[in-house]
Amino acid sequence: MKTGIFSDVHGNLEALSAAMAAMAERKVERYWCLGDLVGYCANPNECVARVRQTAEAVVRGNHDAACTGGDDIASFNQFARQAILWTIQHLSDEHKEWIKNLPLTVTRDDILLVHASPNDPASWHYIHTRMRVGEMVRAFSASPARLIFVGHSHQPMILVQKGDEYFRFLGDRIKIETDCRYLVNVGSSGQPRDGNPRAAYVIYDPAEATVTIERVPYDTETTKRKIRDAGLPEMLADRLDAGS
Repeated sequence: MKTGIFSDVHGNLEALSAAMAAMAERKVERYWCLGDLVGYCANPNECVARVRQTAEAVVRGNHDAACTGGDDIASFNQFARQAILWTIQHLSDEHKEWIKNLPLTVTRDDILLVHASPNDPASWHYIHTRMRVGEMVRAFSASPARLIFVGHSHQPMILVQKGDEYFRFLGDRIKIETDCRYLVNVGSSGQPRDGNPRAAYVIYDPAEATVTIERVPYDTETTKRKIRDAGLPEMLADRLDAGS
């Protein structure tokens, strides 16, 4: 079953809508969301409602936890804290309750879904582009799953374990081999941070045995206007065009 996997929506309705439309065009049959539905942008309720309606599996992210009383916000930077406090005020009680009950991990056969690293998911470790081999080993060793999908760092990438080798695959489309394991960061649909402002998502196609990182442009001007109109920090609007 062709699966669309996305993460870190962060209240960006325009990006979420564009990613969902692109996945539908690719004939995606089911959707998995890897958390952080809220924070940063100005449409938390609309994004949560869309994900609740569409996604077959959803895990909880660190912004989700912070916006529903599950995590202390002291560790967040000042812009994230301001967005969290704004979201707490505007997110409906119904959506807060639903988010509180989301799991940290979901398993589907030999696939693990988690927002951050599979290594102690509640500590929110990052799977990022500058990972050392030791960090890769800890992440892979934390789960026996053959395929692990994560978000959190807003940086799409594919890591591979082949025997005792651990390395980053330098491409956007990989063929799943029977003697390898894969850890895929699906990036962020709502606030990319890899220098590419287009919304990121992943297509997993078990029939073709492929995983593909894909990007789609969206209406950043509308998202930026909403951020400013909501009184959220200007920096949260400015960074969208830079993908930073």
